[in-house]
Amino acid sequence: MNIARFEPWTLVDMMHRDLDRLVGQRRGADDSPVTDWVPAVDIFEEKDRFILRADVPGVAAEDIDVSMDAGVLNLSGKRRAEERSEDQGTQRIERATGRFFRRFTLPETADAEGITARCSDGILEVVIPKTPEIKARRITVEAA
Repeated sequence: MNIARFEPWTLVDMMHRDLDRLVGQRRGADDSPVTDWVPAVDIFEEKDRFILRADVPGVAAEDIDVSMDAGVLNLSGKRRAEERSEDQGTQRIERATGRFFRRFTLPETADAEGITARCSDGILEVVIPKTPEIKARRITVEAA
């Protein structure tokens, strides 16, 4: 006997995404923030930096855009659909294709000028260094 898992919210979520995609196509807005899929992201904080790792299998490095604006880190890109012919007998396609977009608000300690990004084996790694701590210092008052 197979156990079938019923998740009604998954169906609602898929319908919501399809409606968003349909509305975005009718507007003809290529710059709309509607995404076709969302990569999973892990964020780590170390003593001197933050590390963000995003799962982007099948996305070429040249199709990924990482930008920083007003304290917000933006990740966007596109996974291209594979060319398929009808004689291949495709039965099921589960991997999402199309655009993705993620935004992260960075803390004030992030050094925007030192951010680096690297994509290897389907994992995008963004390293965000922290600014050096400014320590309070005592200022002596001299008599005139």
